[in-house]
Amino acid sequence: RTGKLDEVMYQDIIPLYAADIHDQLEKQFAYLSGGRGENGCPVITFPDYPAFSEIPEKEFQNVLTYLTSIPSLRDARIGFILVIDRRQDKWTSVKASILRIAASFPGNLQLVLVLRPTGLFHRALSDIAFRLHRDEFKMKVPIIMLGSVSELQGYIDKTQLTEDLGGTLDYCHNRWLSRRTAIEGFAQKVKQTAQILQSFGTELAETELPNDVQSTSSLLATHTEKKDKMKEDIRLAVEQGDDILGSITKPVTENPEYKLNQDQLDNQTTVERLLAQLHETESAFDEFWIKHQQKLEQCLHLRNFEQNFREVKAALDIVSERLSAFTDVGNSCSHAEHILKDLANFEEKSCETVAKARMLASEGDAFIQSNHYAVDSIIPKCSELHHLCDALVTEMERRRNTLNKSLELHGLLEKTMRWCDEGIYLLASQPVDKCQSQDGAESALQEIEKFLDTGAGNKIELNKLYREYAHILNEDLKEHVQKVFQKQESMEEMFQKRQVSLKKLAAKQTRPVQPVAPRPEAFVKSPCTSPGNELHQSRGGSTMDDEENLAVLRQHVMNELIETERAYVEELLCVLEGYAAEMDNPLMNFVYLKYIYYIYIYIIFTFYSPFPFQMEDFQIYEKYCQNKPRSESLWRQFSDSMFFQECQRKLDHKLSLDSYLLKPVQRITKYQLLLKEMLKYSKNCEGAEDLQEALNSILGILKAVNDSMHQIAITGYDGNLNELGKLLMQGSFNVWTDHKKGHSKVKDLARFKPMQRHLFLHEKAVLFCKKREENGEGYEKAPSYSYKHSLNMAAVGITENVKGDAKKFEIWYNAREEVYIIQAPTPEVKATWVNEIRKVLTSQLQACREASQHRTLEHTQSLPLPASSCTSPSRNNIRNMKKMEERKADLTGLEGYVTTVAPKYPEKGKGWAKTSHSLDASEENDGWSSAEEPLNSSDAEEEGGGGKSALLFTPGKYTVVTDYEKGVSEEFAVKGGDVVQLIREGEDGLW
Repeated sequence: RTGKLDEVMYQDIIPLYAADIHDQLEKQFAYLSGGRGENGCPVITFPDYPAFSEIPEKEFQNVLTYLTSIPSLRDARIGFILVIDRRQDKWTSVKASILRIAASFPGNLQLVLVLRPTGLFHRALSDIAFRLHRDEFKMKVPIIMLGSVSELQGYIDKTQLTEDLGGTLDYCHNRWLSRRTAIEGFAQKVKQTAQILQSFGTELAETELPNDVQSTSSLLATHTEKKDKMKEDIRLAVEQGDDILGSITKPVTENPEYKLNQDQLDNQTTVERLLAQLHETESAFDEFWIKHQQKLEQCLHLRNFEQNFREVKAALDIVSERLSAFTDVGNSCSHAEHILKDLANFEEKSCETVAKARMLASEGDAFIQSNHYAVDSIIPKCSELHHLCDALVTEMERRRNTLNKSLELHGLLEKTMRWCDEGIYLLASQPVDKCQSQDGAESALQEIEKFLDTGAGNKIELNKLYREYAHILNEDLKEHVQKVFQKQESMEEMFQKRQVSLKKLAAKQTRPVQPVAPRPEAFVKSPCTSPGNELHQSRGGSTMDDEENLAVLRQHVMNELIETERAYVEELLCVLEGYAAEMDNPLMNFVYLKYIYYIYIYIIFTFYSPFPFQMEDFQIYEKYCQNKPRSESLWRQFSDSMFFQECQRKLDHKLSLDSYLLKPVQRITKYQLLLKEMLKYSKNCEGAEDLQEALNSILGILKAVNDSMHQIAITGYDGNLNELGKLLMQGSFNVWTDHKKGHSKVKDLARFKPMQRHLFLHEKAVLFCKKREENGEGYEKAPSYSYKHSLNMAAVGITENVKGDAKKFEIWYNAREEVYIIQAPTPEVKATWVNEIRKVLTSQLQACREASQHRTLEHTQSLPLPASSCTSPSRNNIRNMKKMEERKADLTGLEGYVTTVAPKYPEKGKGWAKTSHSLDASEENDGWSSAEEPLNSSDAEEEGGGGKSALLFTPGKYTVVTDYEKGVSEEFAVKGGDVVQLIREGEDGLW
């Protein structure tokens, strides 16, 4: 009994659910139909169940416990009415059933109604046995034995009885079981949902807020995802409850007259209560989620704000640092304007940063207005942003005002400088001879006074200037102001001196001669005064004025040189930095244009600029140097491309890059003009010789530039022009040929029809080219020179004078085997070319002579000669050396020169063959090498002196100076130190 009680108490603690005993309820050995007695007592029916006695005790107790737990507590306290239907059973079974029910029923009983067996025997037996065994049932409530359902309806209304008991109550056990399972499942769902929401809410409340944007954003996304899942579960639970409620009220919906029984009404009330509880839980969770979401979103906004604050503050610090670099106030108007332009560009670029900072500060202010939970952290940051932006704007305005003041000051100074220059020009332009007359002096005075009247708006007052511009005057600017003021004072002083001189000249009056004897005291007062002395003083004053004018003009030329040089360098720097920046842009994909630009920049600034040019990471010098004409051609092709036009627009250049690249060439010509002007005003002055030297250097540079411009236009030459040595001369000539070999018709025609050739004289060769004019404009009109042939200077001789024409001279090759008659435009050009060629040949002859002396000495000391040749080789060598020294002076005066004759001809377009080497030091006759005798002198030939035969080498033994390689099959090779026997020298100059 105690065990059963404990089990019942345990069941009260842990309630049973239909789903747990679904199979037991499904047997239907007892059911709760929903009917009620007179007092509202719930009716539990025990239908006729043949296997009632076989039901396990556990199942029996579970079913009775569950059925008694369904009605409300109020109805359960009133007690239950048990209807035991045993009409088809035996009395023994009825007795066993009543005893089992009485022993196991867990609730209060109000009444027990038993429908006894309907059989006559068992009916009579049950009446007798019930009376005899009444006390055995041990029930505190009456047990009434009923013989029929009509008697049953006397205790329970027909409407509260099911159809199997003769009533009208609509009851389906499967439907009841399904509904009970659904309601209880819904109740559990509501309970679980409430628990999950409470747990989730606790988790959200205890979550610590992250310190970075990514974690906060991730947390917000995770919580939102969980919230959405919770909301989906609630929606499904509500939908489930609505379906259950709809199934309960469906009969009423279909038939308004239908009356729900009490159990159905209780079920409806239960579901509605659960739905209300679910909605209430959902509302509470929604309210909590709104607050939590708002806090997370505020945290995310705060983290974004803090991150943006760090970025914007770093950007503002960079802007502030760069702005602090604008300390220069400029050294001229153009410089100040350039800095102002840079400041404007910088301000335009920094506006975006300042705008971002202000926008971020406004965003922070909005957070403050919306009662953000981290107001204490946001307020200082917003204040700092506002302060930084205001400070930047203020500083930017201050810098702009400073530069505007600087521009204003430089404008005043340059205005004063121009006024002083104009005054100096005025003084210099006044002719001294005209100022000697009274009218001329008065006119000059009026010009000076008129000019001085313009000084009110052009002069500067030093103290006033210092007061007004004190905040921008640094040491350099103060020095510049002092120089301008000194120039102004010097100019005013010159004007005062000129005024004094002119006033003296204007005050002189021509007095009539009066025959009055001079008084003695007059001679006492001015004993030195005489007309001659007055004239001498006047001339002295005029000389001083001339020197003063020259000094003024020299100063002006120097100022012009300095100012124009400054402007020139600034323009070149602007071009280099501006275009190079665009070329180095990583987004710049015009690789070919970049190649062309760097090549042409290098050509211009290397060959035409007066200062050295270097560009880092430039790896195509050699490639371009070998093909300058092609590079310039490529430049002409691409210089007008859209890319360079866009660069010009961005840099705000008035001229195209093509025009800027001409400035170095133009600047060189400007140097020589300025130096000529300076030299003109500096005669008999200290430093005039230095000026002349500088002018000569500039003229040499101009010549080199001009020559190089022509040289790079040579086409068709396959060799390397750099190997020819320095370019000495270049020019156009008429050329006739008169060769020993060749077709007779060519020789005849050569006398009448000259060839137009452009000659290029190098240290090692002379090139013959044909000039070809190009069509087009500008660069396109530049001529080109088509290479024809070249002569090695080691095998060249000249004839300086040609009979019949003072402008002609001859260049001949290989002992006059090839003769070129050259006609210069003027005798002066001819003389210049002849002198230059003579210098080249003389230098080669001198080099050959020194080599001969050196090698002869070496070999005569190391190799003894046969006794038959000479008894004293060293003495013989000394005589040779003395003889060479005696003839050195005679060689420089000869008109015709020839170097060692080379038996090999140059290949056209391939440079020239190696120079043949001379034989030297005749052992038997103390002779001279061919490099030291004026062989093949054409002047001597034309004069008919027969000098050619007199200059032939005499037979004998000779020592070879240097190696000679075999050229053709008829020749033979010799080496330095070999002793050879000369049989004879032929008329063609060959040994």
